[in-house]
Amino acid sequence: MENNATIVNGVENGQHVVNGPLTTEVTNQASPSLLVNEIDRQIVKIRPMATPVDQLSRCAGAKRTGSMIVDYYNVDTKPTSVSLVSSSTNLAGNVRGRLKTDNNDSIDVSDTLLVEGVTGYTDAGEPDENSRLVLYVVGKDDVELMVMAVNGEPNGAGERIMPELDAGERLIRMGRAATELDVQTAQFEALPQKAQNYCQIFKMQIEQSTLQKIANKEVDWTMTDQEEAAIYDMRLGMEKNFLFGVKNKLWDSNKKETVMLTGGIWGQAGKTFTYSDGALTQDTVIDLMREAFTGNAGSKRKVLIGGSGLIGRLNKLDYTKMISAGENVAKWGIDFTEMRSKFGKLYVLLSEVFDECGMPDNGMIIDPEYLQKYSHLPFGTEALNLKSAGVRNTDALVLTEASCLVLRYPKAHVRIVME
Repeated sequence: MENNATIVNGVENGQHVVNGPLTTEVTNQASPSLLVNEIDRQIVKIRPMATPVDQLSRCAGAKRTGSMIVDYYNVDTKPTSVSLVSSSTNLAGNVRGRLKTDNNDSIDVSDTLLVEGVTGYTDAGEPDENSRLVLYVVGKDDVELMVMAVNGEPNGAGERIMPELDAGERLIRMGRAATELDVQTAQFEALPQKAQNYCQIFKMQIEQSTLQKIANKEVDWTMTDQEEAAIYDMRLGMEKNFLFGVKNKLWDSNKKETVMLTGGIWGQAGKTFTYSDGALTQDTVIDLMREAFTGNAGSKRKVLIGGSGLIGRLNKLDYTKMISAGENVAKWGIDFTEMRSKFGKLYVLLSEVFDECGMPDNGMIIDPEYLQKYSHLPFGTEALNLKSAGVRNTDALVLTEASCLVLRYPKAHVRIVME
């Protein structure tokens, strides 16, 4: 029976269907984006554990960008430690000392500095094994810092002696100590650093109106295995680009057009943790979690994805067997195994993409809070009337998405590499 449905405008520019039933074809004509959102929600249900990076980015939501080129900014943290480049020199009375470090600019007047590995003194003049030497910065010039020892050895005159420090000593920057009448202190400004990535246009053509079948129907009508495989293949390809893609522009001489390729997050990560074959032990796992959760402002819940070699080694450790036994956690539509430590929690998942890309022993720790997706063309569909065009006797739908992933705070993410 012919469908004579007609679309008419309402009094407030709404649209109504008369003289026929409401079908997906009519819906796409009147409101092209209505079914697309439902399709996108359906997409995240297709084998999410096989494409964890794509899954995380979709569940977190994408920011719309008006260009294929995405400029974004990262805010780094101020250095928390410096090292002496030469031995300290003491002034008259040995109450003050001059220090030359490898980064004087990161230290300001009134800062307090903890000297790593150097013991302080008690009021009675005895070495205090429970405290480290603390310095107070009283001044600085273009070359040196002037400091006083907070808990140096007493000199009998109510003052503390500034000990001599050797080159290479590490000084950890702590908080500032202001006086009662201080109104101002050294300024602190953080300038974000600009970075850039390209959106890549991902496409997949599905015939037999696959996406129409995903849309809501009057009866429960699920996708066929063939349709699911097509969408899965698209997501799997995107997963590999999002992880290991290389940002570049190439001129396609056949198409006479420029093709833009997105940069993957593997190359954006700000830290690298290496381990040796046969040397992945309980201590190594603790060191890995320490690297992942310290020295950055990231969250205390992160995701570890890795190839079969890395995940297999982790599963063989008594430590991981003990702390993750029965601890399956469902997040972002994925079932993870949870690993806990005093540093934070890792949600662990096998990613066969690492195996397929020749890196079964490698992995990556991702902080989902600092994983951002940018979308120039959100996931959508376009109908191709191949019958009318005389191409072949079928209709087709083309899935298209132009997007990229960026790590907003690179040091919150870690590459895991076997040497």
